[in-house]
Amino acid sequence: MTSEGEAGGGALWMDRAVARIWKLIWAIGAGGAVALVAWRGWWWGAGWVIGTAVSALNFRWLKQLVEAIGGEAAKPRKAVFLGMRYVLLGGGAYVILKFSAISLPAALSGLFVSVVAVILEILLELTYARIGTVDH
Repeated sequence: MTSEGEAGGGALWMDRAVARIWKLIWAIGAGGAVALVAWRGWWWGAGWVIGTAVSALNFRWLKQLVEAIGGEAAKPRKAVFLGMRYVLLGGGAYVILKFSAISLPAALSGLFVSVVAVILEILLELTYARIGTVDH
C-alpha cells in the first residue's frame, strides 16, 4: 500500500469519497425532482424532495455514528437518538399518507437516494481504482 493509503492519507481518501457521495445525493435528488414534476406533477416532486432530504439526513447521521464509534465511549443518549430517528421517519410517512396530497410512493422512493449515491461511488471506485485516477 502506498503512503497515501496509510493513516493520514486514508482519511483524506475517505473525505473525498464522502464529498462525492454528497454531490451525488443532491444531483440525483434535484434531477429526480425535476423529472417527477414534469412527469407526474408537483405532489410527486415534493414527495421525492422530502424523501431525498430525509435520506441525506440519515446519511449524515450514519456518518456521524461511524465517526463516533472509534472516538469515544458509548453514550445511552446516542443510542436513544439513533432509535428515535426511525420513529420520526415513520411518523413523517404517516403524516404524508394521512393528511397531505404529497405522494407517499415518491417520498419512499426518495429515501433510497443516498443508497444509490453510495452504490454509484462504489462503481466509480471499482472502475477507476485500477488506474488511480479517481481524484482528478
